[in-house]
Amino acid sequence: MAELHARDHSPRAARWVVNTLWIAMTGMLLSGCATPGYPTAAPSTRAARMNIPAYPATRRSEQHDLYHGTDVADPWRWLEDLGSSDVHDWVTAQNALSQPLLAALPAREPLQRRLTALWNYERWGASLSGSHSFSAPVARHGRYFYLYNSGAQDQSVLMVSDSLDGTPRVLLDPNSLAADRTIALASYAVSPDGRHLAYATSDGGSDWKAIRIRAVDTAVDLPEELLLVKFTPLSWAQDGRGLYYSRYPLRDATQGDDSKQVSVWYHAIGTPQSSDRFVYAIDDHPTRNPYGSVSDDGRWLVISVSDGFASNGVYLLDLTHPDAEAVRLLDQWDGRYEFLGNSGKEFYFLTTAGAPHGRIVAIDLEHPVPADWRVLVSERAEVMDGATWAADKFIVRYLADAHSQVRLYDNDGGASRELQLPGLGEVLGLDGRSDDTELFYAYTDFLTPHTIYRLDLTTGKATLFRRPAVALDPTHYVTEQVFVTSKDGTRVPMYLTQRRDLARDGQRPTMLYGYGGFNVPLLPSFSVPVAVWLEQGGIYAVANLRGGAEYGEQWHQAGTRLHKQNVFDDFIAASQWLIDQRITSRKHLVIRGRSNGGLLVGAALVQRPDLYAAALPAVGVMDMLRYHTASANARQWSTDYGLSEQADEFHALRAYSPVHNVTSGVCYPPTLVTTAERDDRVVPWHSYKFAAALQSAAAPNCNHPLLLRVETRAGHGNDRPTWMQIEDYAEQWAFAARYTGLEVTP
Repeated sequence: MAELHARDHSPRAARWVVNTLWIAMTGMLLSGCATPGYPTAAPSTRAARMNIPAYPATRRSEQHDLYHGTDVADPWRWLEDLGSSDVHDWVTAQNALSQPLLAALPAREPLQRRLTALWNYERWGASLSGSHSFSAPVARHGRYFYLYNSGAQDQSVLMVSDSLDGTPRVLLDPNSLAADRTIALASYAVSPDGRHLAYATSDGGSDWKAIRIRAVDTAVDLPEELLLVKFTPLSWAQDGRGLYYSRYPLRDATQGDDSKQVSVWYHAIGTPQSSDRFVYAIDDHPTRNPYGSVSDDGRWLVISVSDGFASNGVYLLDLTHPDAEAVRLLDQWDGRYEFLGNSGKEFYFLTTAGAPHGRIVAIDLEHPVPADWRVLVSERAEVMDGATWAADKFIVRYLADAHSQVRLYDNDGGASRELQLPGLGEVLGLDGRSDDTELFYAYTDFLTPHTIYRLDLTTGKATLFRRPAVALDPTHYVTEQVFVTSKDGTRVPMYLTQRRDLARDGQRPTMLYGYGGFNVPLLPSFSVPVAVWLEQGGIYAVANLRGGAEYGEQWHQAGTRLHKQNVFDDFIAASQWLIDQRITSRKHLVIRGRSNGGLLVGAALVQRPDLYAAALPAVGVMDMLRYHTASANARQWSTDYGLSEQADEFHALRAYSPVHNVTSGVCYPPTLVTTAERDDRVVPWHSYKFAAALQSAAAPNCNHPLLLRVETRAGHGNDRPTWMQIEDYAEQWAFAARYTGLEVTP
């Protein structure tokens, strides 16, 4: 979300998509349910039955709020005080219940061994802020920069080479920054002259970043450190002497205040942050945030103005005139605009304005009115997922039925040519500058780890650059795409991946994953934990729900605000289809999601508890009436969710908010709610309140576990070290195995 999933969820100046940060989740072994009328999951033959100890005592307050004439109780409001000793003690008690049970899982050890073995493969490139933000190699001034992992490293290492096939050397090793490897590289930018590296790190999973500057020749940091930042791009000035970034104001002597707006600043290398030059702030609107990007010719600072996820503005500063005022080039808020490049005063944008599936237009600064725009690449049936302008070509990524296509166009939009891809998967990367003659990209699908290709823009030919060798034989598995019919008749795509030899007899343990929000598409992508699930005989399903980007802005809007219930209807329809088609059954179906996907799982759980054997909601947005009170960043999500401050949106939110729709006496499926204590994106009190509601409502004759697991040294995303991810997934998969009947090989 602002970056919630996979592309999860923070505004970035040069991209429409929100950052998507993956988070590992946990699982556990406990006994089944004896409630009449509720299907009991078939226990694993290797699993001993265990009784659930008493849940920690959770006091109820008498807090009530009045929303548009409706009284709403909030007995768990006190759990929002994350710094209090009462909340700390309550979290400690919840972990004291869940952690020993997790440690006792019979399947946990074999799963951890297999995850460790399969994760240990050599790979190039990495996802720094979500699976869709994969960092492919980049070339700057004759040098090549890329992330590399030997296989067993907890954090990928940034390498540099002086030629394409030259001997690389280590430029930055995040594994050396903390003994437990929980300080992660969050983003980086190389200066146009290739001499300096600006990089941001995250400590313990926090969205707050620290920015340092490193000399490429010596791999030594300059003395300065830039703080008070989240989600900001790092954009170098053309001369390489400094960079532009956005930062929050000070809350106190050391901390930033993310309840306020960011402003744009210029930092000259070799100077303290206190000497940074103020560049731009928005003073006529309380929720809009500016993020700057320098045009490749060095003349313009292109300021993308963010306020939610449906539209943005674009302002320009002429850097050749120090006292120039910002020109509000695009301030209609009628769509999303992604700056691609410029030739003099002609600017190129990918936009959804007037084209819900996206198009590329040229805007002349002398004649900027929409009537004078030139359409270079017209809207197609497929959705434009992003584009790059390099070597006088537009390299455009499309989405077609939830998989990637890539087309190359001449500078005038003519001579379209499609790049041949290995299959129905996802393409990541293809980022570059206007003067680049080569670009790198990764291809992946459910059975193919991220494989790097080099695209020669002079010939249009793509060649293999690096192919990982993972210990999984893809010929033993198959992926197919199916389409299910939602409640209102909408056709919803879904991917199924499984072993080729599995019979579809309704008895197959199946994991259904979804997201459905913030214009984020779920495309086929390789995952070690998913590969392990498949190896053990499980089926993995991914539903492409409304609210995402799979079919353009109309598809996105159909899953937002007053229409958010469509997302849950799509997911429930996918669940029912899996059961009706005898892929699986209610006894063998586990649902999983994180962030906005955690909300999805929470809503499906409380709306249709009869459909599922288990549920794994992670770092979810669970209190829909108060989510926007956590931070200014959280309030940005209102373009998808709406606000309880508005009467019609309050009623829609109240109808599906997981915290507010837990019903006493219902035997909910075994549920493991997971979150992280240092998550400052989707604050953990969402999960705390949901777990408290579930435990308080537990039916007395229902022996299903309703547990909370809180990681104390992690945040929202997948910047966790590998060892932590392996431990979490081993527990999570063991939980799913227990309640779906998956037999795990010792």
